[in-house]
Amino acid sequence: MTAPVPPALPDARLAAGAARLAARHTGRFSVETVQALIADSYGRLAVTARVSTHLLVLAERWTAERLDALDHLRKRPRSEVPRVLFVCSHNAGRSQLAAALLAHRACGLVRVSSAGTTPAAAVEPFVAQVLTEAGVEPSRAFPKPLTDEAVRAADVVVTMGCGDACPVFPGKKYLDWALEDPAGKGVGAVRPIRDQIKGRVETLITEIDNHEKETPAAASSAASVPLPGR
Repeated sequence: MTAPVPPALPDARLAAGAARLAARHTGRFSVETVQALIADSYGRLAVTARVSTHLLVLAERWTAERLDALDHLRKRPRSEVPRVLFVCSHNAGRSQLAAALLAHRACGLVRVSSAGTTPAAAVEPFVAQVLTEAGVEPSRAFPKPLTDEAVRAADVVVTMGCGDACPVFPGKKYLDWALEDPAGKGVGAVRPIRDQIKGRVETLITEIDNHEKETPAAASSAASVPLPGR
């Protein structure tokens, strides 16, 4: 049988990124699979990118996230901490704030990701400022499209103003946070939205933490942690 032909990558640096990821996932994903995924990631990000300076780096980072989600799906029943996915329309404001605040507060208790149904070209400039004011180190996050594997790998999916665009899969906890869209607003108007998100994040992490403490043998297996509303 003829071996599959790897997809042509648009840049030698992207090919180098694919090689790094393939080496990291040796025995889990084939080189061809990694190359196809990084080419897809690059193409999707290029649709909205205003500048291509960092596009190759972002494509590699996003592909790493996608491979992690796919690898997690292969390992079910779960053997990791719960995974929370935040989804908004542009993945530039609310979902970025929520992901950063939860990652900061959870301290490894959950795995956090975010995505957008129609991602913007860049994260809103106010995100870094209001996170820093709240004592949270701004992440290197960037807007990225919502994918099926991201939703399927999540245990809790939190949507914010993206309607029915997020696919629904059985066995997950879906929450919809009704929050004002901070896009285009000044920092003074964004701070209250940040604080609302922070309060909801605190509630979510407390629920997860309480369920973990109540679950038998939770200390020995993150897989046994039931999530809120399950």
